[in-house]
Amino acid sequence: MLSFTRFWIVVCVLLTAACGRVNETPEDTLVIGQVAEPRTLDPHVATSTNDFRILANIYEGLVRFADGSLEIEPALAHSWTVSEEATVYSFELREDVFFHDGSAFDAEAVRFNFERMLDPEHPFRHTGPFPLAFFFEAVEKIETPDPYTVVFHLSEPFSPFLANLAYPTGYLVSPESVRNKDNAFGRNPVGTGPFRFVDWVSRRRVLLERNPDYYAEPAAIKQLLFRPLADENARLTEMLAGSVDLIMEVPPDIVEFFRSAAEFKVIERAGPHLWFCILNTREGPFADPRMRRAVNLAVDRKSITRDLLQGTASAAYSFFPDAFGIYGEGKHPEFWRQRDLDKARALIDDAGYAGATIRFLVTDSGSGMLEPRAMAEAIQADLARVGLNLRIETFEWNTYLSIVNGGLQGHGDMAQMAWMTNDPDTLPYLTLRRAAWPEDGGFNSGYFANEALDELLEEARRTAAPEQRNRLYREADRILHETAPWIPVASWRQNAVLSRSVEGLELQPSFLLKLERARK
Repeated sequence: MLSFTRFWIVVCVLLTAACGRVNETPEDTLVIGQVAEPRTLDPHVATSTNDFRILANIYEGLVRFADGSLEIEPALAHSWTVSEEATVYSFELREDVFFHDGSAFDAEAVRFNFERMLDPEHPFRHTGPFPLAFFFEAVEKIETPDPYTVVFHLSEPFSPFLANLAYPTGYLVSPESVRNKDNAFGRNPVGTGPFRFVDWVSRRRVLLERNPDYYAEPAAIKQLLFRPLADENARLTEMLAGSVDLIMEVPPDIVEFFRSAAEFKVIERAGPHLWFCILNTREGPFADPRMRRAVNLAVDRKSITRDLLQGTASAAYSFFPDAFGIYGEGKHPEFWRQRDLDKARALIDDAGYAGATIRFLVTDSGSGMLEPRAMAEAIQADLARVGLNLRIETFEWNTYLSIVNGGLQGHGDMAQMAWMTNDPDTLPYLTLRRAAWPEDGGFNSGYFANEALDELLEEARRTAAPEQRNRLYREADRILHETAPWIPVASWRQNAVLSRSVEGLELQPSFLLKLERARK
């Protein structure tokens, strides 16, 4: 059922489609309505998909995800070789590339980027922190035998290495600009990509312009203007008014209205996304695994995805997004596919927590967070049916990230989160290992620890054969279902609403927003 506010937004959609929009954005500028202001434009510091959507247009990596897939193809490196033991990666670099500040892109620039993240003694290490440097912890040494060859020596085989290089954490920044801007680099980004940075006006915009010296085909549009519109009703209203050309993460109950309105078009793309609830395993009710299993049995994933999200997401039963295919086609285990409220109540009674109050941390919006408040209320109702009282505490997105990423201890019993990842290794390795607790620099906000899981994840990232990796991840998934550190709930099909005048844009399974071919 539509809320009162949404009802009037839907009416506005229909009126706007019939009468024409009030404003029009400039023909040479694509205006994007973002779910929040970026936290940083330094790709080595950023962790949010909201920020990555801007970064993907400023920066590039040695390799990239091929259009429409998660396959790896050349980017700033035109070729590479891998040693037989899979511990030495040698990249041959393009020789016609310059950073936006005019400085040369070469092997020493590549070395600077990775050593800034990995070397605690690096002179610009203080420009961090670099929370996703985990991605490259296998790098033992970097050699630059000539100006356009860079060689990475790994301590052991590391199967996600190329995929991690294609992720924003592997994007390459200008060493000269880091030296000049120091801690201010995150607000003055310089890369090699098809667009270069113009300005960032807090709470109003980030403006990029076409890079006139780009080594490849120049961008089709002159400017990109990213506007932070944290309130989803504001994003919808601005879209209707013609003040923005593109919004993403459109509420499910209004997608169909945009789909039917002549002034707009809706595009969608599935990808490796997971929306879940982190459980505080260190203290409170969810330190008891019986309670964790109970809430997993109580949540009605099918109803949330079918009725609340209206088919824009699928129910998630695995701790690994289905897009990675670790179970193959149609071979998923049953696990918690059937709700069992009686069993959930029995587990809660056995644990001694009948009638307990649970502090549930919730955000009002955020990249990949779907309908966070409505989903929280649905979960609240589900857990009320088994005798638990969820107390919802809501925060603005960037504030929420600061609290949750710092760990749930002392803050709450459970919290929402969503990740969009590039490899099956990424999410569990950064969020479920003992070595990834917040105080150790990771994102294991619920303080989960399981030695057998840690060993499986370490073995999987050293395993190159895809089926062998999948076997290890299936075993890891079994352990996670038994120990239940989270409640996996939904996997989203990302969507975007565009002005009918926008062409040349396709969403990517990587969830990165590549806009160089977009035009009006």
